[in-house]
Amino acid sequence: MSGRKKLFIDGRWVEAQNYESLKSPYSEETIAEIPQATILETESAIAAADRAAKVMAAMSSHQRAEILGKVTSLLTERAEEAARLIAAEAAKPLAMARAEVQRTIMTYKFSSEEARRIHGEQFAVDAAPGGENRTAYTVREPLGAVGAITPFNFPMNLVAHKVGPAIAAGNSVVLKPASQTPLSSFFVAELFAEAGLPDGALNVVTGSGRTVGDKIVTDPRIKAVTFTGSPEVGMEIRSRAGLKRATLELGSNSALIVDRDVDIDEIIARCVISSFSFQGQVCISLQRIYVHEAIYDTFVNKFVETTHKLTIGDPLDERTDLSALISRKDVERTLSWIEEAKQNGAVIATGGTAERNIVLPTVLLGVDPKTKVSCQEAFAPVVLINKVKSVEEAVNYINDSRFGLQAGIYTSNMHNAFSAAKTLHVGGVMLNDTPSFRVDQMPYGGVKDSGMGREGVKYAVEELTEMKLIVINHNITHARQ
Repeated sequence: MSGRKKLFIDGRWVEAQNYESLKSPYSEETIAEIPQATILETESAIAAADRAAKVMAAMSSHQRAEILGKVTSLLTERAEEAARLIAAEAAKPLAMARAEVQRTIMTYKFSSEEARRIHGEQFAVDAAPGGENRTAYTVREPLGAVGAITPFNFPMNLVAHKVGPAIAAGNSVVLKPASQTPLSSFFVAELFAEAGLPDGALNVVTGSGRTVGDKIVTDPRIKAVTFTGSPEVGMEIRSRAGLKRATLELGSNSALIVDRDVDIDEIIARCVISSFSFQGQVCISLQRIYVHEAIYDTFVNKFVETTHKLTIGDPLDERTDLSALISRKDVERTLSWIEEAKQNGAVIATGGTAERNIVLPTVLLGVDPKTKVSCQEAFAPVVLINKVKSVEEAVNYINDSRFGLQAGIYTSNMHNAFSAAKTLHVGGVMLNDTPSFRVDQMPYGGVKDSGMGREGVKYAVEELTEMKLIVINHNITHARQ
């Protein structure tokens, strides 16, 4: 893990001109020296991907599937090493890091399977007048070189959600991982090289977004950009990408409704986990809870009681549930948001302070919907619990947001369940679960400022291919030679 790392370009490890120290978010000790790619080094990676795109497009689907299957096997063999890498660079508690590795294995497994299932369709041309004596069918073809820009919070699995489908579809990739979590991407590059991926089909270029990211987004040889990160950066990418395909997953302030007929003891642990897993640094972290007034006090008491049972500390300690935020800047921002909510009448039921880079799990009550912890994405271990008189009132609060990724409702009332499913303006509604539910084959993405396009391997493959129509005219006869 320690030592000086290199860029991965055209199947080779390349020494960079410039380096920066990577520090642990928890201990603040130096983990490694990370290359900071220049425009020319990024250009070299894009050129390699452009060349490799032709090789990948010509490769059979079973060959792509076998490479992805080999990556799955190699990652399974090195799963503990991968988990400790994630825990060190992201301060993700080890148990959660192990869970991420297992999900990553599944994502590459699904990618291997989808590589064999890419197909078009035949349809009846003669259903319209003038279509007689013709046969028509569609095929799906790779786009070419794909730019993948990934965040720190799932440094291995979100890379897999971009690289796996891109390779399955026959594309090449230039990958720019988050500055805090590049080690996972270098690790994945090793696996693909060992699995036999052609040179240049995966390139890992680390450095600043203004240098590396901007070049990837604007270079005409990059045919699609798949990005997970902040809405502000996502909107800038969309404005600068021109006619490139863009899949943008831009976060949320995900909410949950708890109806009056719910067994609180049955759901409370799940609600706490969904709020504080990986310090709340999850796009579908549970940030807002709207509880029916009939059970509000009981729910709050049990939620706070369960929160107090969380173990806080070193991410590499097996017992840790919650550790450091990704940076000191995020700690300061989170504390300022909590203070703003307090100044606007919110009550801090627990937490509200920090120990070094660890923000204690924080529960806020009676939060003004105009404050930042309600209307923006906290990306921190902060959850608000507000009282409502009905499911309809809660739906209105949830929809009154710039975001719309996922939402959830716990209820035994089928009318309330299906009414919420219909009226919640989000990309996914979880009935009798929190909005934090995700498995890696499901369509995943949002509406409004939560982004555009869908991930989930099958759906990402569709985003990273284009449809071609082929029509055969049977009326033409050719002279015999």
